[in-house]
Amino acid sequence: MMDALALLEDYANGRLRRERVFRDREDFLAHDDEWLISRFRFPRAMLLDLCAELAPALQRPTTRNRAIPVPTQVLSVLGFLATGTYQREIGDRSGISQPSLSSLMPAVLKGIIQMTNRYIKFPYTVGEQANIKRQFAAMSGFPNVIGAIDCTHIAIRAPYVDEFIYVNRKHVHSINVQIICDANLTLRNVVARWPGSTHDSFILAHSSVGNRLRAGAIRDGWLLGDSGYPLRRWLLTPFSNPQSAEEVRFNDTHTRARSVVERAIGLLKCRWRCLDASGGRLLYQPKKVCQIIMVCAILHNIALMNGIPVPPDLPQHQHEEPDPHPPPQQEGHHQGARLRQEVMRHL
Repeated sequence: MMDALALLEDYANGRLRRERVFRDREDFLAHDDEWLISRFRFPRAMLLDLCAELAPALQRPTTRNRAIPVPTQVLSVLGFLATGTYQREIGDRSGISQPSLSSLMPAVLKGIIQMTNRYIKFPYTVGEQANIKRQFAAMSGFPNVIGAIDCTHIAIRAPYVDEFIYVNRKHVHSINVQIICDANLTLRNVVARWPGSTHDSFILAHSSVGNRLRAGAIRDGWLLGDSGYPLRRWLLTPFSNPQSAEEVRFNDTHTRARSVVERAIGLLKCRWRCLDASGGRLLYQPKKVCQIIMVCAILHNIALMNGIPVPPDLPQHQHEEPDPHPPPQQEGHHQGARLRQEVMRHL
């Protein structure tokens, strides 16, 4: 007993140095591709490529003899994005502490966000649009479509500031995210910065894509949106109350073409479970949540471009219903209505 008390006294007085206890870090990259995809959504070769690209931003000069390796940093963050599991659990798997994971996450997120312009690009040029139009026409029969648009809500913890503006129509705190995709489910535009109470049409009107389309950036082509969006020359919506066989046929064809954005959102949330409400809500402040959303969108496109499958045992995302309060008619509605009639006659 006296020896134990003396030892405690020496620690308290700084006469003894407490030995640091290091956790064992598993070599995740030693596993096969099926295991890696199930937990990090990418095979080994792609994980190594991603680590190599992020390494300059994540390697820091240090005098520590146990600095966290770049693969551990990257895979720990990907593991969180893929599962939505608490940071403590991810840290335990990676052999790092929860505070360490929390401190390294911003650098990993920032490094991936810097890839945005390479992987998320809206098709403004005729050449880019031509292939997208062909794919939509082949898939649905709807002509001249350059993208399908919708919004989706990402549930978050109630923020400390302006909490009420994040409450959406389902009385859940969220970020409302605009998604535009092509027929291959590739995300062509992602806007992740608006609180959950923001109407879908407001987000489009205040986005760079909405501003450029309104200014006439595209002369021959249109987006497809649900009834939550205003009818425009460059944005076609369904008939709210179809009265004829032609209008019913138009709505059916429109739904078939626009359904790709619902599938894209479902795939995004299925692959990156941190975004899906079935996994709970993101326990971060809105700015960090928006960064996480953008990172998941970039990784979604990288996975699609490389044909990476989604693990088959993941639960499916449930489609969200459109906003029941469509926007009032605005300038441009009548021009859009005339175009819709013309398209309807040729379907």
